[in-house]
Parts: sequence; C-alpha cells; structure tokens
Amino acid sequence: MSAIKTTPTPNHLSDIRFADLGLHPTLLSGLQRLGFSHCTPIQAAALPHALKGQDLAGQAQTGTGKTAAFLLATLQHLLSQPRAENDDGLQPRAFILAPTRELAVQIFKDAQGLAIDTGLRMTVCYGGAGYESQRASIEAGIDLLIGTPGRLIDYYKQHAYSLKQIEVLVLDEADRMFDLGFIADIRYLLRKMPPPAQRKNYLFSATLSHRVLELAYEHMNNPQKIAIEPDQVTADRVNQAMIHVANDEKLPLLVGILRQQHAKRSMVFINTKREAENVERGLQANGFEAHVLSGDVSQGKRLRLLEDFKAGKLPVLVATDVAARGLHIPGVDLVINYDLPQDPEDYVHRIGRTARAGATGDAISLCCETWVYSLPAIEKYIGMSIPALEGGYDLIASDYITPPRAPRKHSGTARRGSGRPRTRRNT
Repeated sequence: MSAIKTTPTPNHLSDIRFADLGLHPTLLSGLQRLGFSHCTPIQAAALPHALKGQDLAGQAQTGTGKTAAFLLATLQHLLSQPRAENDDGLQPRAFILAPTRELAVQIFKDAQGLAIDTGLRMTVCYGGAGYESQRASIEAGIDLLIGTPGRLIDYYKQHAYSLKQIEVLVLDEADRMFDLGFIADIRYLLRKMPPPAQRKNYLFSATLSHRVLELAYEHMNNPQKIAIEPDQVTADRVNQAMIHVANDEKLPLLVGILRQQHAKRSMVFINTKREAENVERGLQANGFEAHVLSGDVSQGKRLRLLEDFKAGKLPVLVATDVAARGLHIPGVDLVINYDLPQDPEDYVHRIGRTARAGATGDAISLCCETWVYSLPAIEKYIGMSIPALEGGYDLIASDYITPPRAPRKHSGTARRGSGRPRTRRNT
C-alpha cells in the first residue's frame, strides 16, 4: 500500500476544480446545483487516484468531505461503465456499508443530491423502520445500495438481492465498524462479492488503525493510502474553551451559557442516557426547546429530531455519542460537552459537529467533579491545553428553575391490591 500524506492549507478548499477532473457531465451539473466548484483536500487527494481505477484507503478528520469523495468516485464508475450484456438490470452494482442508521441516511441523501441528473437508482436500508418498503425498493431494481450491515444481511439471506455483480465497494467509518462489532458481518458480505481484483474498493475512516489497515489488505487490491493530516487534531476553526464547575451547578451553568451564546443550533453532549433526560427536563423547564437523541430512541423519532434540528425548528439537541460521528448537520454554532467524554477521540468527534465545511464554531466543555479526570488525556491527544473561558463561572443562571422529578419507573411487580409498587428498603 503506497501512501500520500498532505496537510491542508488554512483555506478550507484546495485549488483543484471538479470541472478539471474529467467527471461525468451529469455529476458536474449535480455539483453545480449544490454550489460546489472546488475540491476539499481529501477530495483533491483521493479523486484523481480513484478516477484512474485505484483502490483507496482514506483518512481525514470529520467534516472534510470524505463522503462526497467516495460518492463521486462510485457514481463516476457507474456512469462510465455500462452493465454487462447478460445483466438483468435489477441487481446492485455498487455497495456502501455504514456503521449507523444516521450515517447511512446521510450518505443516501448526499448521493441523491450528487446524482440528481444521472438517472441512477439507489436506496438505503437500515433497521428500525420501513422493513417492507426498503425490501420492495431493492427488488424493484437498483444501481447503488447503501445501508447498515444487519438489515443488508437480512435481505441478502432472503434473496432480495445478489452481490455477484458488485463492481464498487465502499466501507465508511471502518474504525467505527470495529467498535460496534460489525467486522464478522462485513467479512460475510465481502465473501459473497466478486474478488477484490474484480471490483473497485474504497475504505474511508477517521483513523487508519492497524486493524483497519489489516481489513484493507485483506479485501482490497493494493489500495492507495490517502491521509489528510491537519496541523492540529481538532478543527482549527473551532474556538475551544472550558469551565470548571461543581456537579450541582452544571445545569444552571448550561442554561446561562445557552442564554449568553444565542446560538441558532446547539448540541449538548452527555455521557449517559439517564443524565441526558435530566438535562432535557432542566432545559425545558427553563424555556428551551430541547430534546434527547440517544441510541434507544425509535428510528422514526430520531430522523424527525434530526430533520427538525437541521431545519432550525429544534434549537438544542441533547445527545449521547450516537450523534458524535458521521452526521453532517450544517450550521451548528455551538457544541457543549456537558460531560467530558472518557475517550479523547470522542472529544474530537463531538466538537467536529461544529465548524464544518469551512465554517467557524464554538465548543465549551464543562469540567465537573465526575468527569474532570478525562481532561489530561484529552489535552494530550489534541496537543494543546483547552483555555478557561474568561468569566465563564459567572454565567451560572441565578434564576434557574429546578424541574420536577421524573416519574419513577418500576417493573410492575407490585403486590396485588397494594395500589403501589414495592420499594426496596434503604440499607
């Protein structure tokens, strides 16, 4: 695997124009509709090699245009190479795997935008919603199939589609695939496809760890390694700050920060679902429209929350780390780490929700008694000390309204006729 490393210029975009890459005219018209004329650094480094037919293992920090890079390479192949004469036109020719439902949906929407003038057929498959409609969409005939491993394997075992005609494979957020335990599923699907030498293979990831590179060597054809190395681990357009605060003052401080910042879109990251629900109640009691996005929220509600947040109808999204990676949400002004993450990489992914596509943004971390021990590892990882926000402690809302306690959930094991659930005696 040969390697190319580049450090992007302070300008978000490179000097390379999409019009100079030899892309299909319908792709250029799609890019023009979206207002894109110049490549980002990862696109400028990856696309020339992909368009020459080389496999790619790409690394770039979040929000740098990785998705458009592999989508343009994939769509270009589909447009420039006709189907085989014995092809019935129903089976997918390109296959994109993503670790989460939200990321799969985002890739699908980006693909629709880029391919709007191409006539290519595509669909997205993920768990939690639309089982019959997703299957029907596949069986109607598609060129590009996007989805998460579990649902795609389900349909495959039902013979809803075949993998024998796959010409392009994309693995997005490969490191996250390992974290979520999907590698056995991915290898199962890859074994059903033509061998690596008979297809194009694009692997993109925030980190190219040893296990990710091992996957690349195993299932790709001498891939070209593309690593976009920023001057700093974190985006240079994110204004980072922290405030040391006691646990019982965190919610009043959060309310004060949101009042002072006047951000149109704010994301508040919490480490646990239970605390996220407490924060949601606290913000709502103090006049903020806020809702929780976590792993066990139903798929339909998750998509509605994301759409409302993107549209500006929901100004504050309280999220666990399910929302920290892979989501492209334009216009996030403010990220607040209500809890410092335990993994330093999660800090980078969280604050990467703002300052995307060349914009600027603010990231404020609340360093409380419970999670402050994560701070040294985070600062070592990002290569800098996070500055204290001047006057930050003074932002604590003196008129904070304490919300009513949430109703206690119980298992329904009350004694018959008692009229109330059994409680455990304090010891």
